[in-house]
Amino acid sequence: MGETHYARRRRLAALVADRGAAALLVTRLVNVRYLTGLDSSRAALLVPADGPAVLATDGRYAGMAAQVCPELPVVVDRQVAEALVTRAAEDGHGRVGFEAHDLTVEHHTALLDLDLPAGAGAELVPLGRLVEQLRMVKDEEEIGLLREACAVTDRAFEAVLPEIRAGVTERAVAIALERAMVDHGAEGPAFESIIASGPNGAVPHHHPGGRELQRGDLVTLDFGALYGGYHADMTRTVAIGEPAAWQRDLYDLVHRAQAAALAAALPGADTKDVDAAARDVIAEAGHGEAFTHGLGHGVGLEIHEAPLMGYDKTGKLMDRVPITAEPGVYLTGRGGVRIEDTLVVRTGGPELLTTTTKDLLVL
Repeated sequence: MGETHYARRRRLAALVADRGAAALLVTRLVNVRYLTGLDSSRAALLVPADGPAVLATDGRYAGMAAQVCPELPVVVDRQVAEALVTRAAEDGHGRVGFEAHDLTVEHHTALLDLDLPAGAGAELVPLGRLVEQLRMVKDEEEIGLLREACAVTDRAFEAVLPEIRAGVTERAVAIALERAMVDHGAEGPAFESIIASGPNGAVPHHHPGGRELQRGDLVTLDFGALYGGYHADMTRTVAIGEPAAWQRDLYDLVHRAQAAALAAALPGADTKDVDAAARDVIAEAGHGEAFTHGLGHGVGLEIHEAPLMGYDKTGKLMDRVPITAEPGVYLTGRGGVRIEDTLVVRTGGPELLTTTTKDLLVL
């Protein structure tokens, strides 16, 4: 992906120039990976508005950097940000942007206090989330990795369905799902799986525990596979035994709400309007206060990234932006329903990457 990473750095350089800076110091590790391909626990990247980028990492990753991004000069130093600020000053980059959402106040102060060579200096200025802005729209190679992460997620769910039955604990189901994802090709789970049975289903981010699934339960399963660094995210709610009328009604409501959101998820749509498409369906049924979170979020190298989809969020969707759509209704003491898919916003309508049926499964 050398050419891909080079093209990403060039697009970033243009944004840096538009902001009136000479260079950007990238310290968020996920952003360094996006721009170079290097996945490490210590690295930073200096991206000039004009000229080649410079990577800094420590000795543990120097060999890996030479393999992954041989086109980049590499500074080997444990103090990666300090090394690159010094390099920027020596190269005459007077105005250097930094990622204020990542750099701590303490670290920023340390960079300002660097003992730079005589006559050299660099003004550090916050430039906003420029790399995250680029990451929001995915190229087809990234979408291919997301598609496979979702396919692994679908296969794992199908494999585990026979194990989801009365008498099995939430924790046991979570372990089985995460094992199945690895068995079907995942690097690991994309996040800690949520298995919420019966009344626990009223807690959107319930941690799976020792409660045994029981007949009459609705069980919410929120999980996803990590593949090639990219994260899948899917939620399905199933019934253990024949569901009660109120459970079917609740499920159908959430299903209709998600369908409304999917129909609204088109390039140019305001994110708050896509959220409203689902939220209005639920509110009209009298459960507006029981939909307690945003509709969804972007996915990619992180499980939660831009754009965020909520009634209080701003922004517009664009072509090739992967998002989740996950409306839910949560009734305290009774249970809940959430249905979630990972999809890609496309001009002709969303491309669903998670394809497991959304019919209510009765196990």
